[in-house]
Amino acid sequence: ARQPSPPRRKRSDVFKNLNPRARLRVEIDGVDVGALVLELFASDAPRTCENFLRLCEGRDRSTRADSNAALDYVGSVFHRIIPGFMAQGGDFERGDGTGGESVFGPTFADESFSRRHDARGALAMANSGRHTNASQFYVTFAPAPRLDGKHVVFGRVTSGFHVLDALERVGSKSGEPRGRAVVVAAGAIADDDEDDDDAPPP
Repeated sequence: ARQPSPPRRKRSDVFKNLNPRARLRVEIDGVDVGALVLELFASDAPRTCENFLRLCEGRDRSTRADSNAALDYVGSVFHRIIPGFMAQGGDFERGDGTGGESVFGPTFADESFSRRHDARGALAMANSGRHTNASQFYVTFAPAPRLDGKHVVFGRVTSGFHVLDALERVGSKSGEPRGRAVVVAAGAIADDDEDDDDAPPP
């Protein structure tokens, strides 16, 4: 369970740093493997980055008439992991790639496609076609140029590549993970926070 946290920052505060950072701490089969530290390209995809940060902070509620569930990455799994390709997560609703929603409503429109899937550690939105971004995202294990122009790349891993290594090791050709990889903590990183807390546990 999350600890009590201060009131959500205003959007202007979230984007005080042009490229804000976020942290996702991951456990695999109950073992803490460390944290992914992510730089977000807010100047290119501000709405996408705001959605991701607010889902990391977990203070929004569903806008659906039949639900008041928290919109929160904590407790969600990486449900699809393909070595040499990517790890996909963010379905906090069903955990199988069929659920999730954005903080703006069920989905929101694509933003800029100027950023490319050109390196290990690219962070992008998963979708089911044009303008269907919700909460699901993926992180690449290798360049994936075939996805350029189809999925919005809105960030990159800056540290915690050992976590990507650990995720890749539990992937499979089918995408079905061979271990349960769970986000156990998430949040924005303050501009003055120099401790990325990304080191693997001793």
